[in-house]
Amino acid sequence: MLDVCLLGCGGMMPLPERWLTSLLVRCNGHSLLIDCGEGTQIAMREQRLSFKDIDTICFTHYHADHISGLPGLMLTIGNSERTEPVLLVGPRGLERTVRRFLTVAPELPFPIHLLELGEGVESFQRGELRVTAFPLEHSMPCRGYTLELPRSGRFDPQRAKAANIPVKLWSRLQKGESITEDGRTFTPEMVLGPARRGLKLVYCTDTRPVPEIARQAESADLLVCEGMYGEPEKAKKAAQKKHMTFQEAAVLAAKARPERLWLTHFSPALTQPEAYLPLAQALFPATELGEDGKQITLHFQEERG
Repeated sequence: MLDVCLLGCGGMMPLPERWLTSLLVRCNGHSLLIDCGEGTQIAMREQRLSFKDIDTICFTHYHADHISGLPGLMLTIGNSERTEPVLLVGPRGLERTVRRFLTVAPELPFPIHLLELGEGVESFQRGELRVTAFPLEHSMPCRGYTLELPRSGRFDPQRAKAANIPVKLWSRLQKGESITEDGRTFTPEMVLGPARRGLKLVYCTDTRPVPEIARQAESADLLVCEGMYGEPEKAKKAAQKKHMTFQEAAVLAAKARPERLWLTHFSPALTQPEAYLPLAQALFPATELGEDGKQITLHFQEERG
């Protein structure tokens, strides 16, 4: 399962009741953070979330409302007694940007690893999670992220018995490990059925509606997508500023058919986003407003109640 928390849903500047953009995803003791706007660590404390477990921070881009919380957060992670490495991921300019931000945090007790992304679609593994970064259209290099937790096939004890596989090896094979013992090699394919549907979360913000978003979000469990402007009359401004309206995000969701859409990255001037939600729901009924601290646990299909 994946535990998802939208820590902040604001864009440009924090408001008294709205933190800046950040999303935390937890999976089996590991935490991955996407974006780190000002106040991210306060938002985490409000939700009583662990700092020590953060091992990956992905940046969509380097505008201040997406990265300005990094120095304080890294110091807090250090104060949590973490000594294991933290991986920072982002588009072109990552090393230069991170080094400048961390001049105020020069002596962290854990190593920092950097992964600077290329121009196209790029995937990497973080524990059990497969992370895919894909290009967006903004005023500077910007990436969206797809997080996938695969689900192996169902274990078949009858096949294991027929192959004379020792019972003591079953659990290791079920976890995907290949084993050689007494001159024989046992592989997961010998005891597992076809792969089952896993979990998929897609996050994109600060972008125009590009086709790659719909491709990535196809049949996702959750699409977290920017809706900076709710007012239809601001469509022209959204295009000029390289952002999206609620309706544009809903059109993308209607193409991709995720199970649900969360809108986020609201303009500071958008003080009543609920007034424009029906416009998006008319295009994609499973649209919801993001809000600080909004949480969901995504379960594998056969585990849902």
